[in-house]
Amino acid sequence: MAWFTRQKPAREQGSAGEQHQVRTEGLWLKCDGCRQVIWRKALIESLQVCPKCDYHFRIDAVNRLKLLFDGPWETFDAGLYSTNPLGFVDSKPYSERLAGMRKATGLSDAVISAGGTLAGRPVYICVLELKFIGGSVGAVVGEVVTRAIERAVAQRRPMIIASASGGMRMQEGAVSLMQMAKISAALMRLDEARLPYISLLTDPTTGGTTGSFAMLGDLNIGEPGAQIGFAGPRVIEQTIRQKLPEGFQRAEFLLTHGFLDAIVRRPEMKSYIAAALDFFCGPLQ
Repeated sequence: MAWFTRQKPAREQGSAGEQHQVRTEGLWLKCDGCRQVIWRKALIESLQVCPKCDYHFRIDAVNRLKLLFDGPWETFDAGLYSTNPLGFVDSKPYSERLAGMRKATGLSDAVISAGGTLAGRPVYICVLELKFIGGSVGAVVGEVVTRAIERAVAQRRPMIIASASGGMRMQEGAVSLMQMAKISAALMRLDEARLPYISLLTDPTTGGTTGSFAMLGDLNIGEPGAQIGFAGPRVIEQTIRQKLPEGFQRAEFLLTHGFLDAIVRRPEMKSYIAAALDFFCGPLQ
């Protein structure tokens, strides 16, 4: 069996006799939509949108802010941290889960609140981070978003919220559910101040997030193919004991049935929101 164990000669030797290898690991990936192999650099250049089938990959909160802001932005309320008011324990204590998420994401919780300019217009943007306990909304997320809305009212600026969330955070019980009313009440004050609120619903936006602030925008925009709904499709099927329609809870289905105002591709998102703000607020002087 010498043929099985013998070492293959190096194809190319350097001056020091070291073998040169071309590393391709991580340079290619498979699209979840069309299952075709994509060059990672091409995917990055297309803002994480498949150049072959237009499938929109999920992006994190920081890259979402880079997509929308003109340049650097100012962050707010990054020093707020969740506690464990219920002493909640599942596979691990909630406090340990929070510590692990903070270390993994570099965020204090599942939201980034920022201020900057979008196409030259000063705006405030909150973006939920799906990687932080599924983008779930607890006391800190509710407080950060509410403060951002109040800041928008005080400074007379438009408000944009980009949702990527599984809903309210079960580890905080009723405290998390209260955030639905808290944020909704703040948005009512924004509406009374005659300031626009644009809601961007990305994949996924579900649960209490959909049931509250994500659907309260003056303009509700979905990304192509995003899952948007309240209860999950399997839960609904098991409850009503019926097969759900094709594409149920996808952005295209919701647009057809009047739950969304528009579906916008990621490369056109910034210009679309800029045009919408021109409509709501008037063109910049």
